[in-house]
Amino acid sequence: MHDIRAALDRLPRFPLATLPTPLEDLPALTRHLGGPRILMKRDDLTGFALGGNKSRKLEFLVADALRRGCTTLVTAGAAQSNHCRQTAAAAAKAGLACELILGGTPADVNLPSGNLLLDLLFGATLHWTERERRLERMGEVAAALTARGKRPYVIPYGGSNPVGAAGYLLAYLEFVEQCIALHVSPDTVVVASSSGGTQAGMMAGAALAETRAVVRGISIDKGERDPVPFEQELAEIANGALSLLGNPARVSPGDARVEYGYLGGGYGVVGPLEREAITVVARTEGIVLDPVYAGRAMGALIDMIRNARQDLGDTVVFWHTGGSPALFAYASELAPSRTADR
Repeated sequence: MHDIRAALDRLPRFPLATLPTPLEDLPALTRHLGGPRILMKRDDLTGFALGGNKSRKLEFLVADALRRGCTTLVTAGAAQSNHCRQTAAAAAKAGLACELILGGTPADVNLPSGNLLLDLLFGATLHWTERERRLERMGEVAAALTARGKRPYVIPYGGSNPVGAAGYLLAYLEFVEQCIALHVSPDTVVVASSSGGTQAGMMAGAALAETRAVVRGISIDKGERDPVPFEQELAEIANGALSLLGNPARVSPGDARVEYGYLGGGYGVVGPLEREAITVVARTEGIVLDPVYAGRAMGALIDMIRNARQDLGDTVVFWHTGGSPALFAYASELAPSRTADR
């Protein structure tokens, strides 16, 4: 473990997150579900820009941008993207400009809420486009910046490349050390998975730490029959992160565990699964889940426990990836209709 940390320490890093984040027992939720012991890794408490998993990735991505002499961070996401919010904040802290390509139309531009409000507060320039054109538009914005003498640093969706995944390789080692200190031996780790960098980094960390826990990703928006299998993407990102460390360990697509049965109405669409998960965790543990990632992943975990859909073992860790600012943009879909008793 010491050699691995030494290799990680040699990578450029721009401190952002408050680490380590807690690993907490959830006894009330465990009792409520009557299933295995549930713990939560609280990456909603990374602190920076209201927290979330992207801060860990951005520590390495921003450092790489600064090392290359770049002047502007360019990335893309949905209108309520947690990644875009944290990228905008990281750019501000590092003294860089930030250009965000957001999918959709600026319907709420006169009264922005949630992550969109924070994007503007952090000083990002927003570009709106069709969801399907975000990748193309990133290239166009980067080319325009270059033509004006700027030096753009393009960050893929979710910060999900080997540099960003190094943040979650390190996070997994942090988690293993916490488990040892708490005498906890998890059987399963459940995490929301979309662009893949978080799960891939955890897979790389698990390969190095040689733990028995199964990292199980809950697909938020990718289908089982996508042109490029998601498992292949995860393995490529994980192996890229391992290569950055000069480590010969490798993972294969067969090492990736992904659940595809919880896509609901699509990306960012809140349904009964997410609504119940958010409400149950709030009322049993006083913890806030976001409606897009953690809400859907926790809904999947609740369903798997209730219906014994997977052998999760005796101890499960839910890895909270943050995103609570987005909750306020979904108020009309999530607010309980309750009145005081008279």
